[in-house]
Amino acid sequence: MPTTSQLLAFVVASLLFIQVPGPSLLFTIGRALTVGRRDALLSVVGNAVGLAVQATLVAVGLASVIAASATAYTAVKLVGAAYVIWLGIQAIRRRAESRLAMADPSTARRSGGLRSLRIGFVVGVTNPKTIVFFAAFLPQFANPAAGPAGPQLVLLGAIFAVLAVTSDTVWALAAGTARTWFARRPQRLDALSAAGGTMMIGLGASLVVAGHPRP
Repeated sequence: MPTTSQLLAFVVASLLFIQVPGPSLLFTIGRALTVGRRDALLSVVGNAVGLAVQATLVAVGLASVIAASATAYTAVKLVGAAYVIWLGIQAIRRRAESRLAMADPSTARRSGGLRSLRIGFVVGVTNPKTIVFFAAFLPQFANPAAGPAGPQLVLLGAIFAVLAVTSDTVWALAAGTARTWFARRPQRLDALSAAGGTMMIGLGASLVVAGHPRP
């Protein structure tokens, strides 16, 4: 078990890291703008589960391999980038649906809860920023005197996931509120959904061109 001082330092460092705009944060905002609060919040939960899986990979040593291997890192990065770009394209293609749903709620196409969770999970588990961060960051806060590092890393990863889901929830609610405000004039939703989709496409493109960071 990490010491109290180690846990506090980890929480502070994690909060600072989480607030730096990255794939998870921008994805959360984009989802809230395009599909609304409910699905965005479910995606936030799925994203947190994906982060927890990454932390578990660190605990068993796989994340370090990915962080050290340019090929493995690129594969993870491209899978995540392609998925986010696809979601952005879908948001733009279906942008009129939000406006039509405002005019006639019976036309609304809501994502199933499991689908929204799955979308967030895929984005979270393929986020190259956090998988490299975990590999380099989590071991620094393990207590060598407390026994094996694996369980400690899993605990730290779980704490990080809780902090991330809390922060992303705040952002999702804020973006969802902005979406509701624009929806007072339904025709504005076309541009709003297109903006959210464009944000996700831009995010995916930025992941494609990002280099392999050094841990």
